[in-house]
Amino acid sequence: MTDQNPPARIGLVAATAAGRRHADTLAAAWPHARLIEGGNVADALRTAWVGCDAVVAFLATGAVVRIVAPLLDDKRTDPAVVVVDEAARHAVALLGGHARGGNALAERVAAVLDARAVITTATDAVDLPGLDTLGWPVHGAVAAVSRAILDGEPVRLVADADWPLPALPPNVRATDGDTPDDGYRLLVTDRVVPTDGRTAVLRPPSLVAGVGASRGVPAAEVAELLHRALAEAGLDPASLRCLASADIKADEAGIRSTADTLGVPLVTWPATRLAAVDVPHPSEVVRAAVGTPSVAEAAALLGPDGRAGDATLLVGKTATAMATVAVARHAPRGRLAVVGLGPGAADQRTPRAVTELRRAAVVVGLDQYLDQVRDLLRPGTRVLSSGLGAEEARARAAVAEAAAGRAVALIGSGDAGVYAMASPALEYADERIDVVGVPGVTAALAAGALLGAPLGHDHAYVSLSDLHTPWDVIEARVTAAAEGDFVTIFYNPRSRARDWQLGKALGILAGHRPPGTPVGVVRNASRPGEQVHLATVATFDPAIVDMYSVVVVGNSDTRLVAGRMVTPRGYRWRS
Repeated sequence: MTDQNPPARIGLVAATAAGRRHADTLAAAWPHARLIEGGNVADALRTAWVGCDAVVAFLATGAVVRIVAPLLDDKRTDPAVVVVDEAARHAVALLGGHARGGNALAERVAAVLDARAVITTATDAVDLPGLDTLGWPVHGAVAAVSRAILDGEPVRLVADADWPLPALPPNVRATDGDTPDDGYRLLVTDRVVPTDGRTAVLRPPSLVAGVGASRGVPAAEVAELLHRALAEAGLDPASLRCLASADIKADEAGIRSTADTLGVPLVTWPATRLAAVDVPHPSEVVRAAVGTPSVAEAAALLGPDGRAGDATLLVGKTATAMATVAVARHAPRGRLAVVGLGPGAADQRTPRAVTELRRAAVVVGLDQYLDQVRDLLRPGTRVLSSGLGAEEARARAAVAEAAAGRAVALIGSGDAGVYAMASPALEYADERIDVVGVPGVTAALAAGALLGAPLGHDHAYVSLSDLHTPWDVIEARVTAAAEGDFVTIFYNPRSRARDWQLGKALGILAGHRPPGTPVGVVRNASRPGEQVHLATVATFDPAIVDMYSVVVVGNSDTRLVAGRMVTPRGYRWRS
C-alpha cells in the first residue's frame, strides 16, 4: 500500500548538468524537495543521508552503494534512497522500500519524470502485501514468514480477535492458537509472546493507556510507570493506540513527552465525560480536585473515540508519587470503505480508491463495476458480486462483513454518495464499524467536463427514477429548480419502463427558460461508446436518452460558445 504524500524532507543529489535538470523538475513539483550542495557529490549524499527522510540520487547505482554502505544502520530509521539514471528512464528503489516508503517514492519520482519505477521487493513484485506494509508494528521472524508466504508454504494466522486485515493469500489460513503445528505462524496479538525462527508477530492498535498526573510530573516518571504496568500485565507497548487523559492535562509536558516518545497521540476528555464512565476504583479526592472520580481508568476505557463499551480494563489504576496509569484493551472494529470508482475510465479513478481496494479483504459491488477493478485486487480478496436491482442486499452484505471484523470495500460508480451505495449502506452501519468514505468523480462532473462548463453557477441534481421516490415529489423538486433558475442535472433520466418522466420534467423547465437554452446529453462518459449531444430546450428529443446518459439543462444565462455549454459566473471583468 502506498500513501499519497511524499516524505517530509527529500534531498536531491546530482553530479551532472542532466541530473541537476531532473532534480530541478522534482524540486518544482515538490516544495519539500531540495538540491543538496556539497564540496563533492559524496559529501552532498552524506549530508542528505543525515538531514533528510529520503534521498533521490541522480547517480550511478554503484556509486551510491559505495558511498552509503558505511552509513547503513537500521532499515526502520535509515532514509529511503531512490536512484535515477542520467537519462531519467528508471527510478530504482534502492533502500527503505517498505519501512521508509522507498517503493512509493520511486513510483512518484517515475510519475513526475515520466520514467519507469524499478521495485525489487519480492512481495511487491508478485503483488502480495508485505508484513511491514500493513500499518502495524511487526517483529520476530518477519523475513522467514514473508518468504514462506511468497513460496506458498502453509502459514497459520492466529489472532486474538477479528482485526480488519487486508487480503492475505490462500496459503495464510486462520486457525486457533491450540492447533499443534511446527510450521510458520503469523500471530496478531497485543500480548508478549515467545517467538522462534518461524513466527512473526503483528501488533494491533488495541491498547489505550489512561494517564493522570500531578502538575509538573517528570516524563521519566510517567514513562517508567507505564512500561512497568504493561510489563507486569504481559502487554507489548507496540500495541498502544494512544494515551488518554483529562482535558486539564492536555498541556502537561510530562504526559505529552511520553506520548511523543512512544509515537502515539494524546487524547483528552472533559471531566464530565470521564465522570460518566463506570470504573472499579473511583476516588472522591480526585473528584474534588478535577471534577471526576477517575482520570486514568475512565480515560483508558473511553479511548480515542469515546466508546467505553468496547473496552476491557486490563490494568487498574496504579500510581507513583506524581503519576497514575491504567490500561484498557479496545475491541477491534470492522472497516467499511465506501468507494466511488468514478465514471468508468481507469484514469478518472482516484489513487485513494485504488489504495482502499487493495486494502480490503472483501469487495462488494455490482458485477459490471467489479469487472472494472478485478485486476487491482490482491490475491486472496473475496469478491461478493450481484446484479442490478440488488442494491439493498449489497449494502446489507457489506455491512455484515464489516460487522464481523473484516476490512470491506463497497464499490459504486461515480461518487458512492451521489445516488449510489453510501446512503443505503450507512443506514445499516452501526457503532461496530469504522466507515471510510472515498470520493469519486461523479457522472455529472464527467459530463460537465465533456460539455464545457455548464456547472459554472448554482445547479441542482435530480433523479427522475420514481422507483424509490414518488413522482409528485420529483415533480415538485423539478419545479423548484425551474423557478430558482438552477442549471439542472438529471440522473436516471429514461429507461424502457420509464419513458415519459424526462419529457415531463423538460416541459416544466421549458416554462421557465428561453427556448434557446442549451441542453446537453452525455452517454457513457469516459467509457467505450462515449457520445456527446447538444440541443436546446425547444429542439431536444428525449428519445435519444437512456439509463447510461446524464442530461444537463442550462439556466437562463447558459449559452453555447464555440460549441460548448457555458454558464457564466458574472465576473466583473466580463462586463
